[in-house]
Formats: sequence, C-alpha cells, structure tokens
Amino acid sequence: QVQLVESGGGLVQSGGSLRLSCAASGSILSIEVMGWFRQAPGKERELVARITSGGSTNYADSVKGRFTISRDNAKNTVYLQMNSLKSEDTAVYYCNIARVRELGQAGLHDHWGQGIQVTVSS
Repeated sequence: QVQLVESGGGLVQSGGSLRLSCAASGSILSIEVMGWFRQAPGKERELVARITSGGSTNYADSVKGRFTISRDNAKNTVYLQMNSLKSEDTAVYYCNIARVRELGQAGLHDHWGQGIQVTVSS
C-alpha cells in the first residue's frame, strides 16, 4: 500500500523558515501531481502549493513569493520551503499525491499524509 511520511514541521518565529518534506513509498508507478494543503483552526482545508510531474507549479495567493514547492521524482518526495513565515501560516499541513498509478490497481488514485503541525510564534 502507498504510504506518505511527512517531516520538517515544528515551532518557528515570525520571519523564520521551515522546510517540509513528504516521501511516498509503495507500489507506485507514477505520480502526476504532488502538493501541500493546510488547515488552520476553525478554517477550511486549502491548497497551499502543487507541482506536476513536469515541474509546473501553482501557489495560493497568500504564499506567493514566500513558499517554494519542489520534487525529487527519483525519490518520490515533495518539498515545501517556507520563508518569511507569519502567524497566519500556523496550521496542520497535509501532503497530497494525486493521479497516482500503482501496481496491481486499476485507475488513478489520491493519497493523503497524516498531517504535520507548523506553528509560527509572534
């Protein structure tokens, strides 16, 4: 089965930086889209950034210019470099992989990580 392991979260001061990592493992043939979502207390889950297998990226307006998403296809790993962090960035961040082809399974599938806490102190 496909598993996602997230790391790199924690507590950081306003203006500081963190780098999140998400490694996918299992019987994976290909992953079309890898991305990060977040959910703050009392808020809806929202897309933060995504990247395709070809390297095309999209960012939420609130993080443009501050966050950078990247991926290592050989390692099935996606990264989120977060700079100039603000209190508003405090949330649980979730790794997502979409349009995944897997050995022994028909069609395309999506998978979610368990979530990792990012807390930005003022």
